[in-house]
Amino acid sequence: MPLSTPFVNPGDTPVGKKEEEPSMMRTVCLLLVLVFLVFVSLPVAMAAEAAQPKAADLVQDGQTIDLASLRYQDLFKELRERYHFNQEEIDRLFSGVTIKQRVLELMDTQWEAKPYYLYYPLFITPEVVAEGKEKLAANRELLDKIEKEIGVEREIVVAIWGVETRYGQHKGAFNLFQTLNTMFDAYPRRSNFYREQLVHFLLLCRENHVDPLTVTGSYGGAFGQTQFIPSSFRDYALDFDKDGNRDVWNSTSDVLASIANYLHRFGWVFHAPIYQEIGPVLKSETLGNAYKKGRKGLVPAAEVAQAQGVTMPPAPENKNVTIVGLELEDGGMRYVAGYPNFQAITAWNNSNRYAMAVAELAEKLAGK
Repeated sequence: MPLSTPFVNPGDTPVGKKEEEPSMMRTVCLLLVLVFLVFVSLPVAMAAEAAQPKAADLVQDGQTIDLASLRYQDLFKELRERYHFNQEEIDRLFSGVTIKQRVLELMDTQWEAKPYYLYYPLFITPEVVAEGKEKLAANRELLDKIEKEIGVEREIVVAIWGVETRYGQHKGAFNLFQTLNTMFDAYPRRSNFYREQLVHFLLLCRENHVDPLTVTGSYGGAFGQTQFIPSSFRDYALDFDKDGNRDVWNSTSDVLASIANYLHRFGWVFHAPIYQEIGPVLKSETLGNAYKKGRKGLVPAAEVAQAQGVTMPPAPENKNVTIVGLELEDGGMRYVAGYPNFQAITAWNNSNRYAMAVAELAEKLAGK
């Protein structure tokens, strides 16, 4: 047998294949096993998640909160030592505070986002538009002052007022102190957040001479005609009528100026564009990827104009725009570019549908 000829036993794999084929087979087998495990474990995981008791199932409505628990004792210590609440005031406020089960039920409910063609009619109706125009006329001098001093258009301010609380008519009926305590005590996933909001709430009530036990609001902890959460109130609410209180419950001056101030603090530019229609389809992969990223998908306005074949007004400081998709009743889509002013509205409410409804209501209030 020539020395150049490799020795091959009967049935052996030829040289060069001996390691490759078993390795490939092992890889294929591993992939099949992984696929099998995914298909087997996914339903099990989903079933286990569904079987997990919801927060509302673990408590009873009206159940007294355990104020002797470590989390409440830590809270009271912070209120005393850092914020100088006395024990008598703490006792008055917290004594007998109970769980509101309905708050937990609403927080546990997974609401499916409505498509835009069903969403906007909730907020833009002939009655809402007519009432908004009346509010514009009745508060003309106040809105003149807000535009001049804060730099946010009156129609946008009044539109947010209308969408949030129907111009102050619907402010929420949940006792806010009970709501915040319920979330802190019985909603573990967001307990830390609501502990922070509870502290902010007590501070803002003290600063503005409001009894915490009398305030009502939403099940999520928002209140007043602005529907601020407590930390947002402390950061953005204004005493525009100069009476010593930031009153977003009863002072129209404070309500409207606080809305404008929030938008201003998030970069609103007076008389700058809000959105631009860009067509029923996205014509480039870049825009498609930006759309999928939501608020984080920023692209230059010039790139959108080139890809879509539309004219785009310049953005302030050449800032980028977002790509927003709005569902139509016929199953199609309507795409718009969201300018920095649009993005300021989504800082108020992290929803493109919300921002678009505000923008379109504002247009109708302006007679466009």
